Amino acid sequence: MEETVFGRAYSDLLEQAPRRSWQAQAGRLVVVSNRIAPIEEGQPTAGGLAAGVLDALNEKGGLWFGWSGEIAAGASTAQPEKAKGRILLRTIDLSAADYEEYYRGFANGALWPVLHYRTALARFSRDEYAGYCRVNALFAKTLLDSIAPDDVIWAHDYHLLGLAAAMREGGATNRIGIFLHTPFPAASVFMTLPPHAELARALCQFDLVGFQTETDRRAFEDYILREADGHLLPGRAIMAFGRVLRTGVYPIGVQVDEIRRQAEAPANCPQMNRLRNSIGESRLIISVDRLDYSKGLSQRFLAYERFLERQDTSRGDVTFLQIAPPSRADVDTYREIRLELEREAGRINGRFAEVDWTPLRYLNKGFARHQLMPMYALADVGLVTPMRDGMNLVAKEYVAAQDPADPGVLVLSQFAGAAAELTAALLVNPHDADDIADAIEKALAMPLRERRERHAQMMSVLRRNSLSAWRDRFLGDLSRRA
Repeated sequence: MEETVFGRAYSDLLEQAPRRSWQAQAGRLVVVSNRIAPIEEGQPTAGGLAAGVLDALNEKGGLWFGWSGEIAAGASTAQPEKAKGRILLRTIDLSAADYEEYYRGFANGALWPVLHYRTALARFSRDEYAGYCRVNALFAKTLLDSIAPDDVIWAHDYHLLGLAAAMREGGATNRIGIFLHTPFPAASVFMTLPPHAELARALCQFDLVGFQTETDRRAFEDYILREADGHLLPGRAIMAFGRVLRTGVYPIGVQVDEIRRQAEAPANCPQMNRLRNSIGESRLIISVDRLDYSKGLSQRFLAYERFLERQDTSRGDVTFLQIAPPSRADVDTYREIRLELEREAGRINGRFAEVDWTPLRYLNKGFARHQLMPMYALADVGLVTPMRDGMNLVAKEYVAAQDPADPGVLVLSQFAGAAAELTAALLVNPHDADDIADAIEKALAMPLRERRERHAQMMSVLRRNSLSAWRDRFLGDLSRRA
């Protein structure tokens, strides 16, 4: 195989340290992600990735490997395996340099903005890209010390685009797949990344590349066919760089019944009582997002302000609750977003608030999932308007949390991956404040019969494209030979 930049990084690691042998159980599922979510008893997991991974590993057993979240005092260091029931955990503590270059640098400073079509925010550094390749190679080397040839490797997301290439350099013949939770941009956007050709070659070392939507898959195929001299084969397989790989669309889902149980169970908890008492007879609009420029938070605040301007009679009758827990707080861009939103929230409240009414409640803190679901259920409108998103599980969680007898209305960005499935939502252009304001007005005025019809249609989609279906379809396709 022609050596890749990730393969060279792997070879460099081998020169630095001898390979270590670990006895491995054959035929396991091995999950690889940038971070390992907490799985201590009683501690909530975060997001669909963690829930889907834990379901698969608890059912079949296996290994979950990734960064511990800790910064090592010296060099990046792999930790011994730990058993949690049927799951083995193995982690790496990253060095300060690896964290800066791999995680803060190339992954979140270059890849993340480009994948979300925010090229003006992307910064590229050769040193940071070298760090990204180095950490992908480190993950690969540590995995090769821990797996058997017939283990199935399931990698996740944009942090690990070079994992398969580095593993192939180390001799791995395993079935290796990757699922991208982010969007995949149009070829012309992807090509703004200086190492786009190396990244595409590395992606083609996977046996299966999974995407959230057909639009994402078509963008990847278009790049490979037009820019990498690839060829489509029967069954949607691709021949590129001397290998055959498959692509697939696997919209990630949610655990519908569990969400509804969580939405109902703590109905009388102190937190919900305080929320109900504080909003009184006001109708509630809710948004929950990580504090990230891809989520369209400032544009959403502007749209809500536009709604208030046009709806004098709604003032005092509607409360907007925006929950935005901090994200990557050590990155300058994210600190700037937080300050901007605090200014905008203060300005809007200063303009419209009354002595007994605060129109916009902005909470820069996180809540556990079992606390959020009752809030979703209480809200008359779920406002989910990212500028670009791979899927956006908040949209699906909001729908699943609703009482089918009296459901709220989902207002959803057409640029969220969920819009391809949840077509019964009120779809909006997040760049158009008037469009969002119109949708808020329509949602609040929507009659019960229409709300029930729209909710039932979306629930049928959520049950069909469940979290279990996402997991099983991806792993089933990964086990097939192209």
